[in-house]
Amino acid sequence: MKVAKFGGSSVASAEQIRKVASIIEADSERKIVVVSAPGKRTSDDTKVTDLLIKLGETMIEKGAAEKELQAVIARYESIAQGLELGQEIVDTIAKDLQDRVAFDRSHTGKFMDQIKASGEDNNAKLIAAYFQSKGMNAEYVNPQEAGLFVSDEPGNAQVLPESYDHLNRLRERDGVLVFPGFFGYSPEGTLVTFPRGGSDITGSILAAGVDAELYENFTDVDSVFAANPNVVEQPAEIKKMTYREMRELSYAGFSVFHDEALIPAFRKSIPVCVKNTNNPQAPGTMIIAERDCFVNPVIGIASDSGFCTIFVRKYLMNREIGFGRKLLQIIEDEGISYEHIPSGIDDTSVILHEDQLDGEKELRIITRIKKELEVDDVYVERNFAMIMIVGEGMHNTVGIASRATSALSKAGVNIEMINQGSSEVSLVFGIHQQDADEAVRSLYAEFFGSKTGLE
Repeated sequence: MKVAKFGGSSVASAEQIRKVASIIEADSERKIVVVSAPGKRTSDDTKVTDLLIKLGETMIEKGAAEKELQAVIARYESIAQGLELGQEIVDTIAKDLQDRVAFDRSHTGKFMDQIKASGEDNNAKLIAAYFQSKGMNAEYVNPQEAGLFVSDEPGNAQVLPESYDHLNRLRERDGVLVFPGFFGYSPEGTLVTFPRGGSDITGSILAAGVDAELYENFTDVDSVFAANPNVVEQPAEIKKMTYREMRELSYAGFSVFHDEALIPAFRKSIPVCVKNTNNPQAPGTMIIAERDCFVNPVIGIASDSGFCTIFVRKYLMNREIGFGRKLLQIIEDEGISYEHIPSGIDDTSVILHEDQLDGEKELRIITRIKKELEVDDVYVERNFAMIMIVGEGMHNTVGIASRATSALSKAGVNIEMINQGSSEVSLVFGIHQQDADEAVRSLYAEFFGSKTGLE
């Protein structure tokens, strides 16, 4: 049994959904289909999820949003007409949306979860109806009925362990099961959405639940690339990579997966294949537990911007017991998570996403650090980027750091911070944001040269 997940671009129009049906019909082992909400049809189009967010926000603000509601219904109606489906499915979707906008708005998080989840839910109903119209043995499956239970945290649902036993019973059903991504239900029956990358998370959970042979993630590219193709011209395609490499690269800005999406599949050692809906014959990228790392110790280079650093200096800091704990407690008190903490004997830097640190929080943190830790200096610097080199084979290869720093030096990029995790799967450089693209290109040239494909 295979679980196949289709992203927003793969289900954005009638033409794309016809491709999805052909892919499912081409392999009888593709028994579970996880779908996203319709994405953009063109670069200047609007995703259904964005239409739904506008609908929900308008309802909260004004208590009515007929124009926004009709815009969502019209999008589904356009798809249904393109698939030559009758009015019945459009009426079903319209009724569902009308029920959702009438939902209690006193808890805005729960209300927005109801609205946003309709994108995937109604698309699953529509796609199941299309499969049936083609004579396929297919049915829509509601996550609550299937037993996908999650924590009651609006916008941040975490799957509950008992879900996997419930979902395993899906193996006993006949035909193709069309399952909406992005949400589950609390044990009390409340709809709750997953965080960013939610449909990928649903696919991964289902693959683990049914003990799938393979989890296929269909998108709009032939494979995962060794670097961002918007930065590096024609980067090498990655044919095989490990879960750890994918997670590190996703964390550092790769857009194929949210960095937590593959954890359920990883725990069950289920291989994942990234494939192209528009070119399903392409082999794609296999994500597996282990790979031969000797040929390509570095598998990819990623960058992410929008970081800042809280720099703290105090003479004899290393002799002061509890200094680090007190510093992090101040940051925790503001509800802020950190990314890296490079340190010297008399100074340390706490690196975090700068969107967590507004002017008021920054002032409070600096004031408390000065007062409570009696430091010699403390200040915040913004507009940093993190450049990450990733590869399972790096810890067995001499000279990776030397080659990387040399490449950055040749590009005239100043290194503000270096951090290598204990696993040695990744090497991170903190640099000024304006140098990020040039840094990626220089590192790519150093480690990949003219390679076109990586095993």
